[in-house]
Amino acid sequence: MIKEEFLELVAKTGLATIKDLRKIAAANKDPNKIGEFDLLDISTFNETLFATQMSEQYKVPFLDLSTLKIQPDVISRLQKKNVLKYRLIVVKEEGDKATFVTFDPLAATNVKVASDLLNRQGSVILVTISAWKRFFEHVRLSVEEVIDTVREVQSDSPNDQDVRAEDIGADIVTFVNRLLADAYIRRASDIHIEPYEKRFRVRFRIDGNLIEVISPAKQIMAPVISRVKILARLDISEKRKPQDGRIKLAISGKTIDYRVSTLPTLFGEKVVMRLLDSSSLQLDLTKLGFLQQQLKGVEEGIKKPFGMVLVTGPTGSGKTTTLYSALQALNTPDTNISTAEDPCEYNLEGVNQVNVKTDIGFTFAAAMKAFLRQDPDVIMVGEIRDQEVAEIAVEAALTGHLVLSTLHTNDAASTITRLLNLGIEGFLVVAALNCIVSQRLLRRICQTCKVEVPGQAKNLIACGVSPDSAEKITVYKGAGCTECGGLGYKGRIAVHEVLTISPVIKEMVLAGASADAIKLQAVKDGMRTLRMAAIIKVAMGQTTLEEAVGNSASDHD
Repeated sequence: MIKEEFLELVAKTGLATIKDLRKIAAANKDPNKIGEFDLLDISTFNETLFATQMSEQYKVPFLDLSTLKIQPDVISRLQKKNVLKYRLIVVKEEGDKATFVTFDPLAATNVKVASDLLNRQGSVILVTISAWKRFFEHVRLSVEEVIDTVREVQSDSPNDQDVRAEDIGADIVTFVNRLLADAYIRRASDIHIEPYEKRFRVRFRIDGNLIEVISPAKQIMAPVISRVKILARLDISEKRKPQDGRIKLAISGKTIDYRVSTLPTLFGEKVVMRLLDSSSLQLDLTKLGFLQQQLKGVEEGIKKPFGMVLVTGPTGSGKTTTLYSALQALNTPDTNISTAEDPCEYNLEGVNQVNVKTDIGFTFAAAMKAFLRQDPDVIMVGEIRDQEVAEIAVEAALTGHLVLSTLHTNDAASTITRLLNLGIEGFLVVAALNCIVSQRLLRRICQTCKVEVPGQAKNLIACGVSPDSAEKITVYKGAGCTECGGLGYKGRIAVHEVLTISPVIKEMVLAGASADAIKLQAVKDGMRTLRMAAIIKVAMGQTTLEEAVGNSASDHD
């Protein structure tokens, strides 16, 4: 939310027109956002000049802290709700003293109350709006703040009587809410609740790695699992067979899905929850990390009126995001798009999405047969698992439809071999395929603790980089900090290889060439392999050499 008093200060300087200021005020009613950031979009507004004038008028020292090193643990000392309320951020602590920064000179009067919250003596410095925005981006919600926002999106549980029957007290409800909130804050993709003979533990999968976060007392295991099952609308009395469910929560104003899977083990039920945050889904092919040449190949493949575009890679490599991004690019009012998924992970407006139900015989193959009677332009099938689905997909691709799907193969070239092994004739494969995308996810270097790693030319050469190029590449790593939990990595990036079906490759497939031979030809045609793409990401300073070598290799690299 934007503060009217602050806008009055800006108006008096003449650095923005009344019309612009009214427009900003009208567009900023959300109390959880800083509306003043929109001033940076006004061409006449000079933030440095404004800060200088305010410094002189209100006797608050102004400093250019735009390059000050971020210290996330210090910045987050004040809860986010108080940062929003007081417009103050802590940037330095020494003994019993704290230094706050603000872009609003009127907020300087809040220093006393903010200092008391930290039991410190506080002083305040005026900074530009963009500098303050940079600090604000590192202000994290505390677990307590997030817990306060946790709400079920679904109606009240039909199993409320079961809650009392299982004697699940407020402490268990709070524990589970804290677990769900903490996973969201730490950007976990999965939560594992695992029972053992004498204890149980909770692990989070963060950026692809499983990390143990807590090992609570064994006696709370049963009520914790019951609470999760109640939230997921599962049968809490059934503990002998696996169950699947879903928890839908609103956290900090965002809708988060937790896909729940239970599995009976030797010492109790194991629960795995996958987090799906539709608000953070990036559905833009240009922002998925494709190299320029690769992006061109993918865009040409999906813009053809018919044919197949296949995305391959291991589980959790971002295949669904790539497919959804392609669908989003194709999603226009004059295009009929249908998808068959198991299950649908995100809702796409304007796309007809279908969940397959194998228990009643509604398989991928059955869904595709139904789609072909629905006048489709584009069909997406979650995975080509067997010969029947492969045959229908190829037939659809050859009869005027664009088909998108996934396969589990090591690289792009072996996808062709996989289709042949499924019983599809070579001449049909080359006629149907537009392009194949193979991808992996690599951990991104934490930008807060990023440091240079000297003397890596030899290792780069060992990875196939030419000596001249190796000498010019600077390799980085994360030293480890509070922002990344000491791991040196925060977030992930995708690396791809994109194989387009050239005339030479068509002839090779028809002649029965091996995947290795096809891959070598594709490289001659200009394809960058997964390993090549990963080394380019190293040269761009986005990931480490160890991550590139360890997680981008395929059997044929």
